[in-house]
Amino acid sequence: MTDHYAVFGNPIKHSKSPLIHKAFAQQTHQDLDYRSVLVAEDGFSEAVDNFLSTDGDGKGLNITVPFKVEAWEKAERHSPRAKLAGAVNTLYRNAEGQLCGDNTDGLGLVADITRNNGGEIEAKELLILGAGGAVRGVLEPILAHRPARLVIANRTVARAEALAELFSDVGHIDVCSFEELQGQQFDLVINGTAASLQGEVPLLPDDLLREGAWCYDMMYAAQITPFNHWAEAHGAAKAIDGLGMLVEQAAESFAIWRGIRPDTSELIQELRYQLLAK
Repeated sequence: MTDHYAVFGNPIKHSKSPLIHKAFAQQTHQDLDYRSVLVAEDGFSEAVDNFLSTDGDGKGLNITVPFKVEAWEKAERHSPRAKLAGAVNTLYRNAEGQLCGDNTDGLGLVADITRNNGGEIEAKELLILGAGGAVRGVLEPILAHRPARLVIANRTVARAEALAELFSDVGHIDVCSFEELQGQQFDLVINGTAASLQGEVPLLPDDLLREGAWCYDMMYAAQITPFNHWAEAHGAAKAIDGLGMLVEQAAESFAIWRGIRPDTSELIQELRYQLLAK
């Protein structure tokens, strides 16, 4: 019997998840179906119950905006990283029938930086821009790689301070405003703000990047993102967007569900070609 999977969101038409997971299934010879489902904003809990009923063939769900926090609240068990992230992008039932939640976003980010691009986090000085849910979701895997220093800069410093407190048992995080970045330099700068979606970049010092520094934008687009455009103009040795993170977090979800981690390199290249062809 074919196992069924889906991604729930609203909106959902833009999702590349069905294409990604169908490619993974073909590569790993798994008998499964994966589709995107537009879920009414007041109908999430019922939709999950119906899809992942204990006697049905629905085996797992990916969750995207605006339901990641609601998915976290609905899950009966959380992985340690999901517990800290306060958001869930992967749901499934365990052998006891409990609804389990995980968050693979941070694993995807770290895999794209280290495995796909040959970058390093350990012993490097890192700056993350933004203190919203996207940043909270990736902090635990980043801290697990033991950077020499991690700074969160945000327009509202109190939000960054709340994250530093929340993750204090995992690792130390310094916080500051964008203005307080003056005079500081970093080896890796990660943009976790939504500013790129509006074509904007936070006001950053011209000398923020240490020689050889990398920049990473968690957003992706067919053309270079505004943040990565800033990075290249300010001497970044490498500027990467979030397309690889998208594929890698999907591969982590697939591995949780199916017990096998697909290869991602060719699919990332294929998706890049598709973006550029539009």
